[in-house]
Amino acid sequence: METRSADERAADLARQLPNLISCAKTSVPALDGLLPEDSDSIRSVEDLVRLPVLRKSELVRRQSENPPFGGFWALSLSDADYVFQSPGPIYEAGRIAHDWWRLGRFLFACGIGRGDIVQNCFSYHLTPGGIMFENGARAVGATVLPAGTGNTEIQVRAASDIGATAYAGTPDYLKIILEKSDEMKLELTRLRNAVLSGGALFSSLRQGYEDRGIACRQCYATAEIGNIAYETVAGEPMVVDEGVIVEIVTPGTGIPVEPGAVGEVVVTVLSEENPIIRLATGDLSSLVPGQSPCGRTNARISGWKGRADQTAKVKGMFVRPEQVADIVSRHPEVHSARIVVVRENEMDSMTVKLETESTDPSPYSLTVREILKLSGKIVLCRKGELPKDGKVIDDRRDYGDR
Repeated sequence: METRSADERAADLARQLPNLISCAKTSVPALDGLLPEDSDSIRSVEDLVRLPVLRKSELVRRQSENPPFGGFWALSLSDADYVFQSPGPIYEAGRIAHDWWRLGRFLFACGIGRGDIVQNCFSYHLTPGGIMFENGARAVGATVLPAGTGNTEIQVRAASDIGATAYAGTPDYLKIILEKSDEMKLELTRLRNAVLSGGALFSSLRQGYEDRGIACRQCYATAEIGNIAYETVAGEPMVVDEGVIVEIVTPGTGIPVEPGAVGEVVVTVLSEENPIIRLATGDLSSLVPGQSPCGRTNARISGWKGRADQTAKVKGMFVRPEQVADIVSRHPEVHSARIVVVRENEMDSMTVKLETESTDPSPYSLTVREILKLSGKIVLCRKGELPKDGKVIDDRRDYGDR
């Protein structure tokens, strides 16, 4: 599949898409009336533009009205092996089935397989990241150490004792593990691969890992969709996964941008078991012409270029404008809030600025942690001190150096 010609891929899509649309019409209640009566009329990527775009805000709204899935997943609770809750909240269903999220293809491209021990540092708590990467590692025959996040000293000891050969997790957390291993004087000599997601892999961070002999590759995946695109050659554009169709559209619309232009990523999942039609991710990227030097022939994207709205990803977690509003609503004495995100010592750093007459930051720290699932520095400001520019999340990280 990965080395098909463009004509072969188009012919396969012409067969798959009518079946996908037909299946979605009967198994996804929320799409009832939104898809064409004639399923055969949708046979190419270009035909998809006639279909509506599903936005995550609509997903949240419909799920709140009709919990847990809002009629958007073909899977019922009894069919699901897992139910996850992502920030929003958005509920997703998952299966134990072989390579359900298609991450095995990414790990295989990184050279991971039988005989490897993957230290899986994605979270196993509520959100699906940990299970997603475990499912992919098992698909290629690797052994998994289900480490999750935190307990860094214990993680370093386990990686050393067991001889972990690969790390799976956010780009930043690997740096914490390596620095702790230096402090503990425990060499992780077998660690040679890092499969990364959930945050930007800055070029300086990648170079630091490679200087230690750790090859880094990153993928672009979401909780609802699974794997979307992935690096096969370090620093090259990401190859689109064979199980999805990626469109790049003008933000807020379903209309494709000019070739090579930056726009919002919209994804269709080619799974009749759980079809997803034109889900807008809110992420920005662009299609890159040409073919990967690895020999894979699918379309390529330039990687993550920020958000179509003010949403930012901090330490692998999305921070959304509505969450900032929730922080303000919890405290009547707070007039307004602004979150500032920067990079410090190759790590994401978050500051929460609050306009309030209060002088005690401790109650706000608890609220921020509860709502954002992240900790950050609290700065109390006088009323009128924050800019009145409509911005509630100020992401100051430089995404050009990646």
